[in-house]
Amino acid sequence: PGMEQPLPPYEVLPEGVDMDELPRSTRVLMEDKLPPPRDHLIWSFFTTLYGNICCLGLLAFVFSVKSRDRKVLGDHSGALSYGSTAKCLNITALVLNIIVVIIVITIVA
Repeated sequence: PGMEQPLPPYEVLPEGVDMDELPRSTRVLMEDKLPPPRDHLIWSFFTTLYGNICCLGLLAFVFSVKSRDRKVLGDHSGALSYGSTAKCLNITALVLNIIVVIIVITIVA
């Protein structure tokens, strides 16, 4: 009664046209490939080795490995999320290391 479904977008064949006379065609839709998400694995590795303050470098390394695993499995959003977390942890560790170096230089001088 008021809930009629719209018809699919088919065209009606004109009178006298046979389906076998029409050319066969296939439509393929190509989607743009998204660039692979960054996992920041190398940065996290060096943060773990040289600036592992409060174990932030190790945590960043773990999230980087998780991001790489997600990327290999094809989970773009998961890889993006883990990579973003690794980046934030790396930045935090870097800032804390710079602050510690400045404090040590100030105390020594």
